[in-house]
Amino acid sequence: MKDLIITTIQTHLFWEDVQQNLKHFDKKINEITVPTDIIILPEMFTTGFTMNPIKLAEEHDGKGLQWMLNKSKEKNCVIVGSISVKENNNYYNRLYWTKPDGTYEFYDKRHLFRMGNEHEHYTAGDKKLIVDYKGWKICPLVCYDLRFPVWSRNRKENNYDVLIYVANWPEVRSYPWKQLLIARAIENQTYVIGVNRIGEDGNKINHSGDTVIVNPRGEIINQTKANQDNIETLTLSYSYLQDFRKIFPVMLDGDEFDIH
Repeated sequence: MKDLIITTIQTHLFWEDVQQNLKHFDKKINEITVPTDIIILPEMFTTGFTMNPIKLAEEHDGKGLQWMLNKSKEKNCVIVGSISVKENNNYYNRLYWTKPDGTYEFYDKRHLFRMGNEHEHYTAGDKKLIVDYKGWKICPLVCYDLRFPVWSRNRKENNYDVLIYVANWPEVRSYPWKQLLIARAIENQTYVIGVNRIGEDGNKINHSGDTVIVNPRGEIINQTKANQDNIETLTLSYSYLQDFRKIFPVMLDGDEFDIH
């Protein structure tokens, strides 16, 4: 099976300025000169972690999604990131998975960050997304979902190979961010990628980034320097993943469960 090339973009966001953020990420993505399979952007990359969806949320097929689809086609790769979206009179923190062929899939954030009052402004999703891409199975989630191992849990049949978290995770909780990403990798025998923003948002909350890629053993194989604006590309080895699962098949003893 082909290895998977991942590109992470750790950068600042312009508070509640959709046009400026799209211009910013357009420039960032154009700086990527190496081939890649997936480009991962932070949570709510068009606005920052805004609790003002009445003013800023776009329609389901709005400007942000169209921009992602155009960039996917232009760079011939998948682009992942979340956007504030309005649909059927509800607002969602919606992650889009856009593909070069013009199609896309999406996931609505399940766990809304109540300490930031997200649950008062957005509607929680109830369906996990697992994408088949180039022979890999990938599960993309959003920020606060990281704290809930049941929702992130892999199954006995290893129904995903890569777990992705896009985030606006504050610097004050950077230690849990780092530890939880490692824990999710170990307990699920999967690669884990956490992509976080940097800089201060409109609520004076600082974000240090600490974007990281962890292998199925829980070892950090790539870490972006804190508070640094950077683009990094790394290859995930499919044979390494399969060999490790074969040698140490812990998931075969995993518990069966249903989520309600």
